[in-house]
Amino acid sequence: MEPILAAPLPFPGVVIKPGHKNKATVRAIQQRLNEFGCGPIEVDGDFGKQTTLAVKTFQARFTDSDGLPLVIDGKIGSITWAVLFGTQSVPVTNDTPSPLLQAVLAFAVTQIGVLESPRGSNRGPEVDQYLRSVGLNPAGGNFAWCVAFLYFCFQQASAKLNRPNPMIKTAGVMDHWNRAATKPVPRITTTRAINNPSLVKPGHIFTISLGDGLGHCGIVEQVIGGKLVTIEGNTNEGGSREGIGVFRRSLRKIVDINKGFIDYSTL
Repeated sequence: MEPILAAPLPFPGVVIKPGHKNKATVRAIQQRLNEFGCGPIEVDGDFGKQTTLAVKTFQARFTDSDGLPLVIDGKIGSITWAVLFGTQSVPVTNDTPSPLLQAVLAFAVTQIGVLESPRGSNRGPEVDQYLRSVGLNPAGGNFAWCVAFLYFCFQQASAKLNRPNPMIKTAGVMDHWNRAATKPVPRITTTRAINNPSLVKPGHIFTISLGDGLGHCGIVEQVIGGKLVTIEGNTNEGGSREGIGVFRRSLRKIVDINKGFIDYSTL
């Protein structure tokens, strides 16, 4: 049985790891680890070898809010913190930071369930629209379309608001990420987002590099601690690149977004 906690202790916005200087935070963690039976360890505010081992023991024994294994690394990010101190200790972010991103998300939701026709073809009435929006001829090749889907969503939202579309016009995931740095378009690196999940907002575009210039991206719909609810094109329910449609996914972790997030809210 999970030990009762009088009140949720808010996540401090940084990854807690060996050598952490805030002794009050470390003592709270040590106390909680003992309550979960992962000690006994001394509650002295020193995040050393003994506490690291207790954290790894905790991570090996418990799962996250979705029943998935915790990463056994001896560090306490927002996901492990939520298991230690309760899900209410890590904020849920539902507020979209600009009218444009609100409109983008509203349109993206209407596209959930769009499927390629035939499946696996990177074609179909809606998919062809996505590809044409970034200047590609759907009949001229077998094109991945996750970025084109997002550009089309931004295009529709911008037209509705009678304003220019700020999103970089491209069909390449890594091209989008790299060009954002030169525009400049604000980017949030994964390291910053892991340390402070509150930096990631609904409407931000996540970017994953798969190597060899390939990648996958989607739009954040909700942030729940260190986890994301996303809407993605050219994916499937399992979340792979080169999928068959537009899906809402709820099991991505910030730590797995290995490049970071692009923020068009101020443009």
